[in-house]
Amino acid sequence: MPTQIEKVFRSPYAVPNGLQVTDDGLWIVDQITDRVSLVEITADVDYTVPKLIRDIPSESSNTSGMTYGDGALWLAANGSGERWRPVRDTDAETGEVFKVDPATGETLGRYPIPDGGGTHGIEYDHYDEGHLWVQTLKNQVTHKVRISDWSIQKTLPLPYGRGHGMVRVADGLWSTHTSDRAIVKLDLEDGTPIDKIVVPEGYPEPHGLSIYGDDFLYCDAASGWVAKITW
Repeated sequence: MPTQIEKVFRSPYAVPNGLQVTDDGLWIVDQITDRVSLVEITADVDYTVPKLIRDIPSESSNTSGMTYGDGALWLAANGSGERWRPVRDTDAETGEVFKVDPATGETLGRYPIPDGGGTHGIEYDHYDEGHLWVQTLKNQVTHKVRISDWSIQKTLPLPYGRGHGMVRVADGLWSTHTSDRAIVKLDLEDGTPIDKIVVPEGYPEPHGLSIYGDDFLYCDAASGWVAKITW
């Protein structure tokens, strides 16, 4: 079990559904507007919100996951944004991965979800540069994909449904499962669960996930909170 779970601050967006810690601060993406903000990882004492560094648009849609690597943001577009806002001509018809310039929001590339369908989880593999882990809702697996030719290099089964944010560590891959309020560490060879964090009722629901030093930060798209797990 985690040592502690604590609310850090409320997201600058109503429905934060992906986040990523970088050297510049914390990136958070909104599922409704598909805008992305970079904020300081500190909270205003009076309003419990972070200080905004900058904010950019994106052409993603129904964004349900985010990671950072190779100098770019990678957004998991879980299909069209029609549930949340008027449809744009850039919306994904089904799930896609958007590579986005973090300075301008310009789309640098678009990639289909392996197997088709939607996605909630994406993670850049900093232990094996040039690769992404991409979840598929359709088959309840996560694929390791080589970006250069978008080929699947490995596939791991997910232990629960509604997979969401992921974190790659040296000896495994942490996968968030929102409905089960569980964050599970998977063996990199076959996906066997080797560790587990349970987020009890009463705490913000886990959606997006990022490493933060020795801890985790996660966001709750339902309540708008960003929380820290001291592990």
